[in-house]
Amino acid sequence: MLYFFSCVAALVLGYFLYGKFVDNAFGPEADRLTPARKLADGVDYVEMSPRKIFLIQLLNIAGLGPIFGPILGALYGPSALLWIVIGCIFGGAVHDYFSGMLSIRHGGKSIPDVVGFQLGNAFKQFMRVFSIILLLLVGVIFVVGPAGLLAKLSSLSVPVWVGIIFCYYFLATILPINKIIGRIYPLFGAILIFMAVGLTGALMFQGYELFPEMTFSNLHPKDLPLWPLMFITIACGAISGFHATQSPLMARCVGNERDGRKLFYGSMIGEGIIALIWATLGMAFYNGSEALSGALGNGGPAAVVNEISTTLLGPVGGLLAIIGVIILPISSGDTAFRSARLIIADTINVKQKAVAKRLLLAVPLFLIGFIISQTEFGIIWRYFGWANQTLATIVLWAGAAYMIQRGRNHWIGTVPATFMTAVATTYLAYAKIGFGLSLNISSLIGIITAIGCLAAFLLRFHNTPDLSEQPVPEAD
Repeated sequence: MLYFFSCVAALVLGYFLYGKFVDNAFGPEADRLTPARKLADGVDYVEMSPRKIFLIQLLNIAGLGPIFGPILGALYGPSALLWIVIGCIFGGAVHDYFSGMLSIRHGGKSIPDVVGFQLGNAFKQFMRVFSIILLLLVGVIFVVGPAGLLAKLSSLSVPVWVGIIFCYYFLATILPINKIIGRIYPLFGAILIFMAVGLTGALMFQGYELFPEMTFSNLHPKDLPLWPLMFITIACGAISGFHATQSPLMARCVGNERDGRKLFYGSMIGEGIIALIWATLGMAFYNGSEALSGALGNGGPAAVVNEISTTLLGPVGGLLAIIGVIILPISSGDTAFRSARLIIADTINVKQKAVAKRLLLAVPLFLIGFIISQTEFGIIWRYFGWANQTLATIVLWAGAAYMIQRGRNHWIGTVPATFMTAVATTYLAYAKIGFGLSLNISSLIGIITAIGCLAAFLLRFHNTPDLSEQPVPEAD
């Protein structure tokens, strides 16, 4: 129990201490005119209160990742919680802060444009394609996952629920952001809090041993290597590139840059706490990795969520907890498709105020998404994991580039960027979806690539003129 609460406390302290350090290094300006005020259009650029933005941002980023990922990551043992804490404070929250604040500085533009301003046109074009592919994968994952849970709670089949959820996603994608998302997400946030607090309390009061195998050794029953697989598996609970596609949605609604730390850095800390809860639930409820692995083999993470929730909280409380778990992915899936629409709109320079122009982009996206949804869930998840962490890596490099060009502390971005470069490269070399090399060779490739990227970064920006007094470029 002490270990769990120490991890939660570390995340909270990380927000107040390191989050403040990052915020001061970046230098938000209270009197700078934000995109919400400068470009207000009543559709995507709509100023909202910080409280509402925080709840929406938290729900946008906290999809299945901080639930399914930590449950799968729990197979590795208590070391999963350690990665969630360290990764979240020094990697994920910094990444989310950069993606939100840089979007504000660049007129609310989507992440491919933000990256392009820092790393060049080649990276911008790559990010446009890569981001849309990732968002489609996310949108599909966040249809299939909740559809499976809803099918267990009703007489309707999974395909029927897939269709219903897609219909909701379509409406949320084309309607103004304050019509659906801005109105119902605060209610979703209350259910999310009930789920997290209720399940944690029930676990402790019912006498479960939180960490039956309290060791930092690799406990995976299939003996899968902790490096780099755990860092890819947990993903959203510690660091997630998907968040970079979501932050610009809220960057278009922020009225004051000084709110950036609590809105972007803070929401990632909130997701980290959710991830800690579900990793602990997976370890404690099944009393070890072996039993958890068996439960995952009989229905996957969705079945585990269903069994834990109904057992700990009873039929009614369990139903509310499961609804909370369903809301998380749905509230990220809708904004995944919305973000994809906006990235495409930015790419081809199509204004989105008119409904017809929104439909022109949304309809093809949903047709492609439906086709992808027919693929087996496990395959989609593996590709999502690597793509997700690769995107996070690029965004961290972009944030570091912004800082170094302005004579500020770039190491807050450079260090996690270097580490995540090693993670993503090692995984690609090692995994079956990649090159299938041995772990030793893959790790060597990952480390050499990471060091090479760091050296190239420092050499490229070593003699860059100080841009601290220059206006930040904004796309038209």
